[in-house]
Amino acid sequence: MVSGVSDSTDARGFGVYVHWPFCLAKCPYCDFNSHVRDAIDQKRWRQALLTELAHYAGETGGRTVTSLFFGGGTPSLMDPETVAAVIDAVHGHWRAAPDLEITLEANPTSSEAGRFRAFREAGVNRVSIGVQALDDRMLQFLGRKHSAAEALRALEIGGTTFDRMSFDLIYARPGQSLRQWQAELERALALSGGHLSLYQLTIEPGTVFEQRVARGDFQLPPEHDQAVLFDWTAERLEQAGLPGYEISNHARPGEESRHNLTYWRYGDYVGVGPGAHGRLTLDGHKLATRQHRAPEAWLENVERAGHATRQRLEVEPDARLSEMVMMGLRLAEGIPASRFRSETGMTTEAALDPVRLRRLIEGGFLTLSEDRLTATPAGRARLDAVLGALLA
Repeated sequence: MVSGVSDSTDARGFGVYVHWPFCLAKCPYCDFNSHVRDAIDQKRWRQALLTELAHYAGETGGRTVTSLFFGGGTPSLMDPETVAAVIDAVHGHWRAAPDLEITLEANPTSSEAGRFRAFREAGVNRVSIGVQALDDRMLQFLGRKHSAAEALRALEIGGTTFDRMSFDLIYARPGQSLRQWQAELERALALSGGHLSLYQLTIEPGTVFEQRVARGDFQLPPEHDQAVLFDWTAERLEQAGLPGYEISNHARPGEESRHNLTYWRYGDYVGVGPGAHGRLTLDGHKLATRQHRAPEAWLENVERAGHATRQRLEVEPDARLSEMVMMGLRLAEGIPASRFRSETGMTTEAALDPVRLRRLIEGGFLTLSEDRLTATPAGRARLDAVLGALLA
């Protein structure tokens, strides 16, 4: 296998992801590894996160961390002391990029000014707020515990507390018209900083919404209506100076999420905490890691063994190619030819089926130049189908 770039000069960055699995309530659309608990031993959890972090630092010394991301769950329910301890540990284990991005996901219900200030003092410089809707009726439908007024207050506090701020909205909701979404997005643009994440509602397996759809409680808008919403959203955000650098993410130039760019560019990242995934290139081999998913099992394994790695497998060449393409074509920038060579040892044309590739190019879904493979706007709007046709 050809050695992937794995030293501190990797332009894709090197990230650290910390998963906090606890929420106040489980949202009906959510298939993330999130759990509700009556009580959490914050000190015990803090020590376990630091222990597992140290384990992976022992394998990746010499790297330069470009991003640290606290995800969940609801990381804004963590003690600020825990966030500070993890940030200090990251600085102690690795070299830190001068512009190290440290993001914490937050819900409006846990965005009191005092907590936000404490997270800022701990070292967080970017907040991502899960607003999801600016309408109380839709917030109730989505199972959110905050009101639109609380969301607006959280955005106000976040914008004045942190260097950078992003927030999420979910659209293509049942019964949502283009005119309704246009009005809601205009409100969002007036409140936005440099980044917006806009996700179409999808029905994930194993969620409460899957059960409700099966019962006939509601339906998503028809595919044509979803496509109209998607196309208008991309056009409006482009006009507003926040082009879509990824299918669901829009940012002013320079405000893109550096951590998520590492994922989409198929860079390396450490994943710690329950259910966290990682990708590490060690001695030329790409490894996929996954931690125990159940919070209590994860905690007990870390305390016993120093980590709770449930899976540690080499990503085989075909899977390595597929992962890189599936992630990279999400980006407006596409996949550089140099990445095909570093990950597969082949040119783009040699790595992919030429007949399938040509058909998608002729159909207007992909473009191929000397230096990169890119999905066109039409291709990114139908990426699942494009990937199926390209990689099947």
